[in-house]
Amino acid sequence: MISLLISALMMFLAGAAVPAETAHDSLAREIFQELIEINTTDAAGDTTKAAEAMAARLKAAGFPASDVQVLGPNPRKGNLVVRYRGAGTRKPLLLLAHLDVVEARRDDWSVDPFRFIEKEGYFWGRGTTDDKAMAAVWVATLIRFRQERYVPDRDLIVALTADEEGGTFNGVQWLLSQHRDLIDADYALNEGGESHMKGGKHLLNSIQPSEKTYQSFRLEVRNAGGHSSRPIKDNAIYRLAEGLARLSRYEFPVRLNEVTREYYRRMSTLYSGQTAADMTTLARNPSDRAAAVRLSVSPHNNALLRTTCVATQLEAGHAENALPQTARATVNCRILPGESAADVRATLVRVLNDSKIAVSSLADAVSSPPSPLRPEVMGAIERITSEMWPGIPVIPMMSTGATDGLYLRNGGIPTYGVSGFFENVDDTRAHGRDERLGVKEFFEGREFLYRLVKALTS
Repeated sequence: MISLLISALMMFLAGAAVPAETAHDSLAREIFQELIEINTTDAAGDTTKAAEAMAARLKAAGFPASDVQVLGPNPRKGNLVVRYRGAGTRKPLLLLAHLDVVEARRDDWSVDPFRFIEKEGYFWGRGTTDDKAMAAVWVATLIRFRQERYVPDRDLIVALTADEEGGTFNGVQWLLSQHRDLIDADYALNEGGESHMKGGKHLLNSIQPSEKTYQSFRLEVRNAGGHSSRPIKDNAIYRLAEGLARLSRYEFPVRLNEVTREYYRRMSTLYSGQTAADMTTLARNPSDRAAAVRLSVSPHNNALLRTTCVATQLEAGHAENALPQTARATVNCRILPGESAADVRATLVRVLNDSKIAVSSLADAVSSPPSPLRPEVMGAIERITSEMWPGIPVIPMMSTGATDGLYLRNGGIPTYGVSGFFENVDDTRAHGRDERLGVKEFFEGREFLYRLVKALTS
């Protein structure tokens, strides 16, 4: 009888004492599900609907309506900006995430991309990794702070924005130009940092203070054409192909900056043998060609070491029985910080080495300066990473892709990509089929980002 009473008491206490973390996880999951199930693609979606749903949650949690705003230049492209009032002893901290997602077709996926599904230890749905997990966590963190009556030493601003993945109403650009006062901050935390796992083991947590510049160029050859039964030597397709072949053999020079030097210095400790030696050598001496050649065999290292330009599209001719009058190629370049699109274009002209291949820019490149590796930010990320995942290094990383952080950096707001959502490096699915994020990894990332924000505002 006594043992039965003790067992019953233990079961009662276990049921009554629900850990606080479980409640916070449950809230984050609810918000995550709501965001995933709102279609926010450019073609048919609506970021305003998602922004308003988050605004309703925040107001229900007690945030004053005056501190929660949904605004934008287009009815379907709304942005949410919410301010959590602090002591005001320092300039605000901005927490950024984007609400829009890339297109996803039901017949391309094994599940409905706009239905939040949990299976096989993962949350499935478009935006689970890019970038609705972070958006959900920022909202959940503000609600948790309010529940805890936490008073940060500075205001916290959450901005959930439109058109990061494409479209003509980019939310960050619009907010900077039209409502700078709403998002002005000392610095910002954003997506872009990567947290890597392999074979179930954590490898590294990264901070992204820098990214390459996106710029595409059109290469075009024109001539008079003619009848295909009487070919001439000056063929537009051949000219373009020969120029592209020359470009395929060209490598831009190796250039490292503060971020990539530190990246290789720290990454060298995770490797052994020749790779570790090459990383250490390049961190000290970027002009060491032998080390650069060996590391460049890896596409990722090659992209970190230099500007890259690669042909991505071709278009030529107007009929199968006619000589081509035009031949065009699109070459996409990812340019290192500190290098200009004009200089890259000049390099393309020189390498193509044919005056009949015209090179023109497609849209204007937007470059941004690297954010300084601030000890306050680096120290907090390193400390919390060590607490949650002992022995896992924090690595500064330059993104080879692009984020909205470039607009903030150009606007004088240093921006740091950070995640805490660990993903398998051999199975990343952002922008692809069956996008998903581990359930355990989502909840760990939620706790990591909560602790990080608290550490930066105490």
